[in-house]
Amino acid sequence: MQPVSLPHKGRVFRHRDTVTLGDVSPTGRARLDALARWLQDAAFLDSRDSGLDDSGVWIVRRLALRVRRFPRLLEELEIATFCSGAATLWAERSSIVSCAGEAVAEAVAVWVHLQRDGVRPRPLPAGFDAIYGASAAGRRVRARLRHPGEPPAGAAARPWQFRRADLDLAGHVNNAVYWEALEDELIAREPRAGIQAEIEHRAPADAGAAHVVSHGAMRWITDAAGAVVATLTAAPLPA
Repeated sequence: MQPVSLPHKGRVFRHRDTVTLGDVSPTGRARLDALARWLQDAAFLDSRDSGLDDSGVWIVRRLALRVRRFPRLLEELEIATFCSGAATLWAERSSIVSCAGEAVAEAVAVWVHLQRDGVRPRPLPAGFDAIYGASAAGRRVRARLRHPGEPPAGAAARPWQFRRADLDLAGHVNNAVYWEALEDELIAREPRAGIQAEIEHRAPADAGAAHVVSHGAMRWITDAAGAVVATLTAAPLPA
């Protein structure tokens, strides 16, 4: 993941929030699923504020995170988010999370534009380039997945569960919820510094039994039938 910097020109949307009790681990550190939710909120509110007439839906295909330090309980934060690239059916959104002017985390996400049914691809909304094109600066991006699609034989597996309360308006598990599988491990051994992590979404998931399969830095989240619905990777930031 390359460092994120604000564009020289074009639209930058800013969303403010506060780290509260429902966002933190037992040590007061903001959880990864909370970070993902703030990024999702900023993207949603930017889309609404843009004034685009859009009857499609956006889903996250890939999200890369670099957490330089975790926000703490009661810290106020600002997410500055902008379009950093596009193609016919998807766009890249980059974001910087700051606390008191300090950039504490960066994110780069590829969002795919779909029909209202959430299944079939749909071209970007009319007028997209007029609003977001300047910050994208003509950069073309790909939505190709890069993680290994299947775990190796013998990889360790543990049970997981998606709740009905995890479903979003499309009736699928919300993108931010998947990070809880990684957080379950981080809380057991709190990170001493920042981390870099990436998730790739491969298929929608429904409520019910699942598994987290682990091998090295990789995690595969599978549904009850064993199909991989998402992959996660995480590692400490290099010194």
